[in-house]
Amino acid sequence: MLVKDSQTGSLANEPSHITPHAHEVLAQLDNSGLSRFHWKAMITSGMGFFTDAYDLFIIGAALTILNPLWHLNALETSLVASTSLVAAALGSYIFGLLADRIGRHAIYGLTLIVLAAGAIISALSPNIYFLLIFRFIMGLGIGGDYPLSATLMSEYSNRKDRGKLITMVFSMQGLGLILGPLVALILLVSGLHPDLTWRIMLALGAVPALATFYLRRQIEETPRYALMMHGNAEAAQQTISNVTGNGAAKKSAKVQKQQTQQPKKSWFYLLFTPRFLKWVIGTAGAWFLLDIAYYGTTISGSLVLKSLNSHADTVTNMLYTLGIFVIAAMPGYIVAALTIDRLGRKKIQCIGFAMMTLAYGLLALVPGLTQSTLPFLSLYALSYFFTEFGPNVTTFVYPAEIFPTMVRSSAHGLAAALGKLGAFIGAFAFPYLLTSFKLPGAMGVAAVVSLLGLLLTIFTLPEPNQRSLEEIAGDHELLAEMKKEQVPA
Repeated sequence: MLVKDSQTGSLANEPSHITPHAHEVLAQLDNSGLSRFHWKAMITSGMGFFTDAYDLFIIGAALTILNPLWHLNALETSLVASTSLVAAALGSYIFGLLADRIGRHAIYGLTLIVLAAGAIISALSPNIYFLLIFRFIMGLGIGGDYPLSATLMSEYSNRKDRGKLITMVFSMQGLGLILGPLVALILLVSGLHPDLTWRIMLALGAVPALATFYLRRQIEETPRYALMMHGNAEAAQQTISNVTGNGAAKKSAKVQKQQTQQPKKSWFYLLFTPRFLKWVIGTAGAWFLLDIAYYGTTISGSLVLKSLNSHADTVTNMLYTLGIFVIAAMPGYIVAALTIDRLGRKKIQCIGFAMMTLAYGLLALVPGLTQSTLPFLSLYALSYFFTEFGPNVTTFVYPAEIFPTMVRSSAHGLAAALGKLGAFIGAFAFPYLLTSFKLPGAMGVAAVVSLLGLLLTIFTLPEPNQRSLEEIAGDHELLAEMKKEQVPA
């Protein structure tokens, strides 16, 4: 419910200075070209996803050492593989709400500190119980990075290149997927004691996070948040000048620091109004379904390859994994970044889900494909390419674009949280599926959830390509409607 200020007659905690000039200020950002700031922001944000992918993958490699070392049972193995994903769901939701309430800049670096601390103390775990607790802490930071990085990059981007910039932030995940097997291979053949090897694997996840913390603290509050949430056109204009290379950085930073200290009213309820509920279902539901298949097959990748060839050693399977990431996954990210602003988000997401359904379906229905290494790896790699050139990228981009500024980070956090719950289900269930229903059964489950993701995309999501954020979500109209509402103080 909206409450009017008894003295000014304006809505409490609601921007009262959204004037025609505001449209002009944001139009400068929308119509600007790519600048050095955009690339700096992309790399600074993307390092979080580089770390995220490394930390989430490396636990699968570490488990191949921990299983015989700690004599883990199936339940303990599943919990270690999936605990950080449950925490990531919680972290996405909490940090998403905070970013809308107190500002993007205020907590942008905090997620990295939580992530790095969790990685370091996980490496020091004396037993399975401490490892579960510390991986949970790390997962909170991983989850928080999703809404913060996506929202910040979206709100700083120009209209023409927005999809590419957000995609490139997320595509840094591909480098983490490649580094994980590389590090594992080097450590596995190094001759180090197994108990030291897995600890080094986990501890290295803190390095990129700590290396980019300072850079994140230098990224100012986004002009859209300053303008739409505070009505501060001056701060927004100064920041846009800084983005486009016209200076005023110091003054802008000072003004925005003062602004983000102000308490904010929560507009979270807007996500459940008819205007946005359909999009919430589409973004969160598609992400949930994607991550069941994606994280189930990725975190259990070593088990999948072991099911294919039980006689292959750990190093051989790690080489297979590395090859799939280099040949299929990373090119998928690259093609997505190069085409998303031409093809559009919806088309890419539909193509990706459709090809995932086809690849997983063939592996489930044609028995010979799961009994021969080359045919299996070819289809498995194909599924990875179209996951990255498809819903793994677009489910990250969508909620950063289609919701209004006042709930953009909350919406992204909610969608990412549902995604990570799907990831938990996938990571937890796939070891059991592989044991009980073998490889075809696990691939069949992945095919079904991919098909459901395709249908959900078709019937719930819009196409935001080449439109301003305010046009997509109707920010200005929404604020105008709020100000017309007559509610007694």
